[in-house]
Amino acid sequence: LPSSAGFVVGHAGLYQALAMFAVAYFIIGMTVLSVCAIATNGALDAGGAYYMISRALGPEFGGSIGIMFFLANVCGSALYVLGLVEAVVDSFGIPPGQKAGSGVHVLPQSYWYELLYGTVLLALCLLVCLVGASIYAKATFLIFLIVAAVLGTMLVSFFATRPLRVPIRLPHFNGSETDNGSFTGFSLNTLRDNLGGGYTVDYTTGQMMSFSSVFAVMFNGCTGIMAGSNMSGDLKRPSYSIPRGTISAVLFTYLVYNLLAFLMCATCNRILLQKDYGFLRDISIFPPLVTVGIYAATLSAAMSNLIGASRILYALARDDLFGRALALAKKTSASGNPVMAVILSWLVVQVVLFSGKLNTIAGVVTTFFLLVYATVNLACLALEWASAPNFRPTFRYFTWHTCLLGIAGCCVMMFLISPVSASASLGFLLILLLALHYLSPSSTWGYISQALIFHQVRKYLLMLDVRKDHVKFWRPQMLLMVQNPRGSSRLIDFVNDLKKSGLYILGHVELQDLDMLPSDPLQPQQDSWLSLVDKLNVKAFVSLTLAPSVRHGVRQLLFTSGLGGMRPNTLVLGFYDDEAPQDGLARHPAFTSTREEVPLGFPPLRAPTSPKLLSAQEYVGIVADALKMLRNVLLARQLESLDKAWELRRAASPPSTIHVWPVNLLRPDSARYADTCSLFLLQMACVLNMARAWRRARLRLFLCVEAGTMPHAQEEKLRQLLKDLRIQAQIQLVPWDAITRLHWQTCRGPPGGPAEEEEEEEEVVNFPSNTTQVSDEYVCAANKLVLEQSPAPAVRFLYLPRPPADTSLYPLYLHQLELLTRGLGPTVLVHGVSAVTSTQL
Repeated sequence: LPSSAGFVVGHAGLYQALAMFAVAYFIIGMTVLSVCAIATNGALDAGGAYYMISRALGPEFGGSIGIMFFLANVCGSALYVLGLVEAVVDSFGIPPGQKAGSGVHVLPQSYWYELLYGTVLLALCLLVCLVGASIYAKATFLIFLIVAAVLGTMLVSFFATRPLRVPIRLPHFNGSETDNGSFTGFSLNTLRDNLGGGYTVDYTTGQMMSFSSVFAVMFNGCTGIMAGSNMSGDLKRPSYSIPRGTISAVLFTYLVYNLLAFLMCATCNRILLQKDYGFLRDISIFPPLVTVGIYAATLSAAMSNLIGASRILYALARDDLFGRALALAKKTSASGNPVMAVILSWLVVQVVLFSGKLNTIAGVVTTFFLLVYATVNLACLALEWASAPNFRPTFRYFTWHTCLLGIAGCCVMMFLISPVSASASLGFLLILLLALHYLSPSSTWGYISQALIFHQVRKYLLMLDVRKDHVKFWRPQMLLMVQNPRGSSRLIDFVNDLKKSGLYILGHVELQDLDMLPSDPLQPQQDSWLSLVDKLNVKAFVSLTLAPSVRHGVRQLLFTSGLGGMRPNTLVLGFYDDEAPQDGLARHPAFTSTREEVPLGFPPLRAPTSPKLLSAQEYVGIVADALKMLRNVLLARQLESLDKAWELRRAASPPSTIHVWPVNLLRPDSARYADTCSLFLLQMACVLNMARAWRRARLRLFLCVEAGTMPHAQEEKLRQLLKDLRIQAQIQLVPWDAITRLHWQTCRGPPGGPAEEEEEEEEVVNFPSNTTQVSDEYVCAANKLVLEQSPAPAVRFLYLPRPPADTSLYPLYLHQLELLTRGLGPTVLVHGVSAVTSTQL
């Protein structure tokens, strides 16, 4: 404390020195509040700040900051060892220009000799740390008593020592030049001369000092506040000891720094403060005690950083964030002392000692410590902002404001001290973050990011007001019902392309009765479904439910799935037919490319001879239910035969096509291209075409025309509609007189007659009654018409008519859909009830 205070006031003057202390202890004070809050929110283990950050922010932040904190402590230990070497050489070194010393000046001075002295002193620290935390605690208590005695002696010396001149021996790079400093005793003139800054060349390094460089050196004397938290694994009651010990240390050292700064400025002239950092020995009433105190305090700080670095390294190794790279650091002695972590830390400190000069590494150490302090504040801020019920620290003297001020102070000072070091440190931290994100194993600590995301999502969901919905910003929000993912993997992938950044939910109905079961059978299945979502790389939620029937289960999901303004507006079902299900999951690229096994949580597919879980009547009833609930409906047939990878490979030449039939082929007498359902069908085809995987495909729109109906006028009208809707598609005219003739042969009369008017009146209730009027011959002819359009597309979109009002006709309705789509390959039947297109800006 005394020597660093003299260095600061000598270069910065009293005003700037007090400002430096205020800034430094403001940053430290805010950080201490965050440390105390986290330390009192649960049990602490070894690792100190690393443990706090990793358990709060997750393994990526924790591991990267842990490495930074380890390096900060390593460099800090080297810094204090070099400082001790500097003090020893200043006291016992042979003066520059002399071949042999006299009296106590017996130690040769050179880079290699000073490196040797540092190595010996570091070996002494190593021995103490290898014995264990108990001997370290006893040694530091003894050193505390010595330092307290030195401080008491110095306070007396400022008042008891008479004015004197102090000869100063300058380093060898200044030749044989000598100077004299003065201890004037309390003098108003001396105080006035020392009020302003007077930055000059540092005589130990030959570098020009500045506010930032002096602050960097001074700040390192304040970093001992983390010494207690670094020993969290060795403390009996860390949540009790850390707040009391840390806050006491901060208050005590802040008061001592300010008191010493004032006393030095009032009694010592500028030359003495700038040219002789060991001047306190010369003015002390008992010089040997000052020497012993400086050595003891510096040695204690070096040991504190060394043992702190070893505990951080041990905690990192034990958490397995870096795999085998730190496996050696896990080994401990019989008493639990991490000896290999101590030895490895010692080796790294020894490497840092080659830098040679104290002030050379001070800026780097300060930057590392400031970055760690900023992250501690960030961890506490995140916990506070997440508003998690389990964040209940017993230490309450903090708010998110103190955390934010601590972060801002650390960041500002980091760049003021050394923009290069700060940028390099942040770059190194980012590299570590990315490496740990992609390479480290998942942890069970809990991720603060999840709590923060939950907090923000809840807030924005409340702001998502369904009353403010507008057609311009409509997007599909899909509920895809999946009976068994083994037979639906490509359908899941296809609907993921259709969602256009909208909500996507995979729904599943389990046919069981909870009253008859001991526990919920869906909970064990949840992990299998979530793993499936991860493996297929689809952005979907999973919603499982129990119900006595599939129809009731789908109703439940349509009513309850989603939240607030994010609810499904479109139901997607696989097609109901007699085809044997195929296990497409085993052939999916997500599993074939990585040679991973298919998740075992899903049962095998239904055998072809086994009964289905729902009847045709119930299946059509689900479609009718969805339309009653104003949900759009998509029925997907043979999507498991869609090889998207092959379609993408052939997208260049010739390009894949998407065929769109926006006319109700089962109702040719009401063929319109601009009703709600047709426009919804166009929108879904366009959305698919906008997906990244389908951008090279071309939309082909089929306009069914009859003789004598001015087909070119219809084509121009449709082209103008596509232009207004900003949909790029090729229009192809398809004559279908022969097809419609088959229809009228089975109807009650020609178009425009009384029979048609009666049907249009019935259509007011939205349930067409023409199901019984469409013959199988006509449907097969319509199917052939669709199939004959070449080249074969990647997927077809067809108009899905409403189910009939008479439920007894449901099987006939489904039979007609089966005939219409038979042999067409991947086909999507679409019925829309939402207005989804807009020509407005």
